Amino acid sequence: MDFETVMQELEVLGKERTKKMYLSNGAHEPLFGVATGAMKPLAKIIKINQRLAEELYATGNYDAMYFAGIIANPNGMTEADYNRWLDEAYFYMLSDYVVAVTLSESEIAQDVADQWIVSGQELKMSAGWSCYCWLLGNRKDHEFSESKISNMLDILKNSIHASPARTKSAMNNFLNTVGVSFLPLHEKAVETAKEVGIVEVKRDKKKSSFLNAYENIQKQTDRGKLGFKRKYVRC
Repeated sequence: MDFETVMQELEVLGKERTKKMYLSNGAHEPLFGVATGAMKPLAKIIKINQRLAEELYATGNYDAMYFAGIIANPNGMTEADYNRWLDEAYFYMLSDYVVAVTLSESEIAQDVADQWIVSGQELKMSAGWSCYCWLLGNRKDHEFSESKISNMLDILKNSIHASPARTKSAMNNFLNTVGVSFLPLHEKAVETAKEVGIVEVKRDKKKSSFLNAYENIQKQTDRGKLGFKRKYVRC
């Protein structure tokens, strides 16, 4: 399936209601408004195609960029490729749910995410923390350095409230993920969440969100979700 055909298929799948929802969350034209679930049949036909993924991502069309992440070859991309994709990710749904997700399935995920976390740039930091959420929520605990994740919790505790809005949200998700999906540091994550308390995330033209990692970890624990791992990260 070539580039033109995929773009035509995505346009047909677009819905005005979905488009409005994406626009309200920070997307901008061009976009069609394709629900992520509606992309699955198309992805099954194409499977992995890095060349096509690059063509789609370069369009600047949100739906095409999202679909590019689904069909990309994570280990076929270099650090420079991931940085290029992130530079073109103009809002969090691309940085955290396309670029970070794709990176999380690569062998260089932690090395690249570590650099993004200390970049000082809001969406890069958000993508870095988000990548660890996808990693910890999918890979076996023994694949991570306990001391490294513990140090990340310490950094988070001391900096989350002063971080940019999108980074705050991703850091809070990281705290949730460690508390639920990384058993070696469950107790430390719970204690860190208590100390952090409620995190306010201010949003343009919308009411602030108030995040409570401690309550969320407790809820997931009560539901028997402790140790939960996703079978798949990408669609």
